Amino acid sequence: MRRTLAYGFAALVLLASANSGFAADPDSCKTIRMSDPGWTDITSTNAMLGVVLDALGYEQDVQSLAVPVTFESLKNADLDAFLGNWMPAQTHFVEPLIGSGDLVVVSPNLDGIRFTLAVPTYVAEQGVKDFKDLAPNADKFDHKIYGIEPGAPANQHIQEMIDTNDFDLGDWTLVDSSEQAMLSQVDRAGRHQDWIVFLAWEPHPMNTNIDLTYLSGGDKYFGPNYGSATVRTVVRKGYLDECPNLGKLLGQLSFNVDMENRIMGKILDGGDGKEAAKEELENQPELLAKWLDGVTTLSGEDGFAAVKASLGT
Repeated sequence: MRRTLAYGFAALVLLASANSGFAADPDSCKTIRMSDPGWTDITSTNAMLGVVLDALGYEQDVQSLAVPVTFESLKNADLDAFLGNWMPAQTHFVEPLIGSGDLVVVSPNLDGIRFTLAVPTYVAEQGVKDFKDLAPNADKFDHKIYGIEPGAPANQHIQEMIDTNDFDLGDWTLVDSSEQAMLSQVDRAGRHQDWIVFLAWEPHPMNTNIDLTYLSGGDKYFGPNYGSATVRTVVRKGYLDECPNLGKLLGQLSFNVDMENRIMGKILDGGDGKEAAKEELENQPELLAKWLDGVTTLSGEDGFAAVKASLGT
C-alpha cells in the first residue's frame, strides 16, 4: 500500500513539474558575469549569447577587462565565464589555472582560424611573405610592429621576439594600441601604400575590408598553419555544478567565421551588438536548436520555444 502511494505521489510531482515548470538553476545563477577584452569578435559572441540569455530569463553582466585581468577574475570567482580563450596564444595564462582547478574548459566554440602577423598584400607582393622577410626591410616598416591592447598574449609573443632578437628584430618596437587603433593605422598606411606589419586574425571583417597576407614562419610564437587557433569557452571553478542549465548551454555554444564576420561588420559600422546578433540568430533556427537542446528557461520551461518566441520566429 505504501509503495502504491509512493508511486502515485511521484507521478503527481512529475505531472506538476511538466505543467508548471521547475527551477532549472537556482536564483544565484540568474546573472552570469562575463568579460570582453575589447575585441569585436568577443563582443559579437557575447551578444549572441546575451540574446539567448534574455529570452531564457537570465541576465548577462559583461565587464570590459584585459585578458590577464579576465583570467585573474575567473580565478578569484569574480567572473563566471569567458568565450574568448584563444589557444595556443593564451596557453601560459590558462595552463596553471587548469592545473590548480581554478579554471574549467567547457568546450571549443570556434575552430580552424588564423592568428598571426600580416602585411598588406601590396607589401607581400614585394617579397615580404615570412617572418624572416621583416628584418631585411626594417627601414620600410620604420622598425615597428603594430599590436592590440597592452597585456594581450599576442603582444607578449611579439615582445618576446624583440627581446630575444629572434628573426633579427631586436631593434624593433611593438606599438601597443587597441584593435580599432591598430586597424586605423593599417587603413592610413594603405591610403599611401606605406609598409606596415600588424597582428591579424579571423574571424574579423579586416579579412574582407583589407587586402592582407598572413606571414608564414611564426610557428614558434603563434602555432603552425599561420597561427591556426581554437577559441574555447571557459568557466570558473564550480560553476558547472552550481548552474548546470547554463553549463549545458555554454557547452553547446558553437560559432562560425561567416556569422561572426557579419555581426562584427555591423558593430564596426556603428551598429548595436545585440541587435546585430538578434538579426543573425533569427536566420539560424538549426543552430539555436543545437545550442538549446535540453536547455530550459530559468523557470524550467522549454528553452528553444522561449527563444523562438522572443525572436518572433
